[in-house]
Parts: sequence; structure tokens; C-alpha cells
Amino acid sequence: MGIRSVLLTLVLLAGSSLHALHAFAAGEAPAEKAPDTMQARVLGCAACHGAQGEGTSNDYYPRLSGKPAGYLYNQLLAFRDGRRKYPPMNYLLAYLPDPYLMKIAEYFAAEHLPFPTPARVTADTATLALGKSLINSGAASRKIPACAACHGAALTGMEPAIPGLLGLHSDYISAQLGAWRYGTRTTLAPDCMHDIATKLADRDITAIAAYLASLPAPENPAPVAAGSLKTPLVCGTVPNQ
Repeated sequence: MGIRSVLLTLVLLAGSSLHALHAFAAGEAPAEKAPDTMQARVLGCAACHGAQGEGTSNDYYPRLSGKPAGYLYNQLLAFRDGRRKYPPMNYLLAYLPDPYLMKIAEYFAAEHLPFPTPARVTADTATLALGKSLINSGAASRKIPACAACHGAALTGMEPAIPGLLGLHSDYISAQLGAWRYGTRTTLAPDCMHDIATKLADRDITAIAAYLASLPAPENPAPVAAGSLKTPLVCGTVPNQ
């Protein structure tokens, strides 16, 4: 579902609120209030990310299920506060308080759904080899750490705030690395992903995205426990480094 559908949903919700106000002014009995359940809270998320955060076939709506709650919470804050820019998300979260967003993050973190089958590999052998090398070993001569140094050997992330990198479309991964590089996606300082992405060439980004998207689901998709990895960089959204 694209921007048009999300905006239509918001318009319909606004229309419902106006109808209720008119009914109140006319002395009519107000409509029954919607229940404040988690299912109701995440209804707006489900349109793009799936009912349980499992993701969809759309390249740009990622899987939320099973990611660390701290990471999901940080992203909700970033969209609400403008550090990440995507109008439907910015508008949807604009007036939601921190505790409300934390509950949403915890809800999706607790969902553990099967990973999708990886997309058919279209990248050539050399591109996949470069991606594998950067992910597992980095590039010391360019001060690029391995992705696995922070996201774990199985690339499933680390509690409480480092996400897994599997089960995502290659176009989404490359778009996010590009956003980090050009500063259209930012986070609390020190912004370690911006520092890394600015050192990546276009070919590096293509290779990393292609290799990650080609990998099957890990045997245990859970993020590793907090403190399991000594990360090579200090990142503003990762506590107690």
C-alpha cells in the first residue's frame, strides 16, 4: 500500500472525527469510542508493514517483527521528531507521546514470525563476493568496520537497539544506506551509521544490499543479548557502550 492509501486512511479518520463533533453539536448521542487496545494502536502500521509487522512484498516497507524494542522505539522517535523523513510516518506519529510509542515498539519486538523466502539473486558473483567481504570483514584501509561487528555474526542484531539486517529487500537496504550517507536519515550523535555510509562507494552499497538480501533466515533469528558484542564505534542510540 503506497502513500496515497495511507493518506486516504488519515483523511477518513479525520472525517470520522468531524462527524462526531457535528453529532455532538446537534445533540446526538456520540458514537461508541474505539477501544484502546494494541490491535487498535497498530492498525495504522499494519496497512504498510503487515498485521504483525511481518513486512510485505513492497520493497520499501520493511519487516518490524522481532527487531529489538529499543531500535524500533528509536525509529518511531526519529520519524516523530523529523530525523527520518517520510510524510505518512511523520504525520502519523506527530503527536504521539513517548510511552505510547514504546508500547508499539514492544508489541512488534515480541512478534516472531517466519522470514520470507529470499528474492531471486540477480547480482553477479563479484558483487556478492564484495558484499560478503564488507559485511564479514569490513575494509580496514578505508576505516570501514564489518557489519557483523555491530549486527552480530548471524546479522540478527543486538539488544536493546541494534537491528537485524536479514529479511529485507535489497532496494530498501541500499535506500537506507544512501539516506545515511546524504544525511536524510539521521540519529542522535554520534551518528555512527552516517560516518560509515559516507565511506561507502556506490558499488559497496549495491554489493552489501545484494548480499544481505540473498541470505536465508538464520536458524535463531533473535538478537543477541545486550553486551554480547564490543562494537568498534560509539553510536548515540546504543546505550552503555
